[in-house]
Amino acid sequence: MKKIAVAVIHGMGAQGAKVSNDSAIPTFSKHLRNRVRGAFGTAAFDETVAWREIFWADILQDRQARYLSAIRRRTRYDDLRRFVVQNLGDAAAYQKTADPADNTYEKIHKRVAKVIRELDQDTVDGAPLVVVAHSLGGHIISNHIYDISKSGTTGGNFRNLKTLAAFVTFGCNIPLFTFSYAPERLFPIEFPGTDLPAGKRLSPWWLNYYDKDDVLGYPLADIGPRYKAMAERGELKDISIDAGNALTAWNPASHNAYWRDDDFYGPVAKLLRKLL
Repeated sequence: MKKIAVAVIHGMGAQGAKVSNDSAIPTFSKHLRNRVRGAFGTAAFDETVAWREIFWADILQDRQARYLSAIRRRTRYDDLRRFVVQNLGDAAAYQKTADPADNTYEKIHKRVAKVIRELDQDTVDGAPLVVVAHSLGGHIISNHIYDISKSGTTGGNFRNLKTLAAFVTFGCNIPLFTFSYAPERLFPIEFPGTDLPAGKRLSPWWLNYYDKDDVLGYPLADIGPRYKAMAERGELKDISIDAGNALTAWNPASHNAYWRDDDFYGPVAKLLRKLL
């Protein structure tokens, strides 16, 4: 039984792999896990950290691929078109509707709940949970926290996210989903980890990493006055980093460069050590 739980969720776009039957076998987060593990201390990581992935790309990926294949002979800029369909298509499809046939939102959140249940079984009672969320994954987890705060779930405090110690977003595009409302009408999620002892409560508990060159990743404190107040209270912190290498650090390709960047994996390892 491990002492710390980590749930990692990917964002928009193709992930290059089918969903694994075992969420503990890393696929899209493999490079991040390996780097965090090394920075944390390999033996200590293996003994204390339960790391699982929330994979949901396959829910939409096959439909997108079929469509792109069908139009291939009638279009140009296929690589750019694939990027648009796989990224904007995910964002457009992920919405909660009253139509029972439109169940993408529910399918994705069932994946989230499944992995949280598995981590509950992996860890000791009261283990702190850290959620690491890339891109659209940050919006998904924010919604998951909100939904549970309103309706709850069965299975105890861990599954109700009452031991969530840290929410780490990177390349986060939550602001893009807020423009339907005036800024003063926007309400950020509240800290769910109310069952954590005082010594396990982090300040800030929401860390948001972004790169200035990443056009799909944004600061959060400027969304509206309540987000700003959250930052002023020390609950939310936007952190600008330079993600990527000589080929990716200066352009939009930085959106997928966080996974291997020491400006990101180093602080994640440090956060986990602090919890330990």
